[in-house]
Amino acid sequence: MTSTGSRQNRAAATRQRIVDAARELFVRDGYRSVSLRDIAAAASISHPGLLGHFASKDDLLAEVVAGFEDDNEKAFDMIAAAAEPGELVFVDVARRNARTEGYLQLFAALTGEASAPGHPAHRRMRDRYCRLRALSADALEDARVQGAIDQSRDADAESVRHMAGWDGLQLMSQYLPDRVDVVDMLEEREALWALPVGWRDDDDERDPSEHAGHASEPLPPPFGLDPSADDEPGYAVGRRRRAQILADASRLFSQDGYGDTSLRDIAEAVGVSKSTLLHHYPSKELLLSAVLAERDGSITARNGATTTTRAIDALRSLPDGARFSAVDEPGLIEVYAVLSCEAVPVGHPAHDYFTRRFGDAIDYFTELFRRAQDDGDLPAHRDPEHEAVWLIAMWDGLQYQWLYNRDVVDVAAHLTAHLDDVLPRRT
Repeated sequence: MTSTGSRQNRAAATRQRIVDAARELFVRDGYRSVSLRDIAAAASISHPGLLGHFASKDDLLAEVVAGFEDDNEKAFDMIAAAAEPGELVFVDVARRNARTEGYLQLFAALTGEASAPGHPAHRRMRDRYCRLRALSADALEDARVQGAIDQSRDADAESVRHMAGWDGLQLMSQYLPDRVDVVDMLEEREALWALPVGWRDDDDERDPSEHAGHASEPLPPPFGLDPSADDEPGYAVGRRRRAQILADASRLFSQDGYGDTSLRDIAEAVGVSKSTLLHHYPSKELLLSAVLAERDGSITARNGATTTTRAIDALRSLPDGARFSAVDEPGLIEVYAVLSCEAVPVGHPAHDYFTRRFGDAIDYFTELFRRAQDDGDLPAHRDPEHEAVWLIAMWDGLQYQWLYNRDVVDVAAHLTAHLDDVLPRRT
């Protein structure tokens, strides 16, 4: 019995040593840049010995994040137990997450990695969303009963959007730490729950006609648009080949991630030799850039078709784009979800792209909300930049939830409900 117990203790200690080493390396170098051999060396164990505990790197990542999540849920229960009736505790949990080294980076990595249905952690993350939705909804309903949240608010729907915004903020903060503060954003957002849905001050009934001059000003161009970009040069056969390469590369990047997809994998999917692939795209980094540019071009071409000159109309049309993407272009959502999470480490070749893209998106939507406020459509108590950051974060977070449960989460419906609250319709 003693010998058996000792072996079990040694095995448990070895397993924990592997998890600790993986956690440190994942945080420092990024999940995709770390191999199982790297982890084995850091844990002072052989590669075959490590495989005796974890069959794959995906399993190990899931174990690392599961440890975070278990601690997080215990902390949530403790914080909630110590809170006053109806008191919201989300900010306290977010503050704890921000202090936990590695949590935000690894959470972002797993959110994107596991969004593919075949990923070993997909079910774990889907169950996580279901569990957190239930916890959040219960907390919000209790706060509504206690009067901390206005009676007009739907606890279930608000919990989905709040959790989505929280997830999106955690990702954005990794790219723009000086511009996105998760705790501050959540505090400001939760304060708005005390107001009725679509509330505006009685003294804020400005006449849109006072700002009619804005109608002659063109809206800012959609972010991600490069007006100087020309059509791909070359013969029709070459253009078709490049289009096929981009389509298959996008599919594989969303399925397996950029780091685990080789040029040979893409060449085989396209049905060409690796040398032919390199003729069109001399490096994987250039191919990644082309995939991202193609995604932005597809979205811009669709969104740029609107001719509205009013900011509120541009903002209210966003759910239509989200609905179209979910039905006709789910691959664009998938590749964005995987790559935006995978590229969090500074050394990733797409890190600068997403840093720039998030910054441009904030600037673009801040300007739209500013104009909407000048027109009297955005109530005076709402800050345009705050609304821009929250909209982007919530939209991204809703897309992550949709990837895990497409039959339950309606991204367009939640965007519509959110915009009805932020931009109340005039009676």
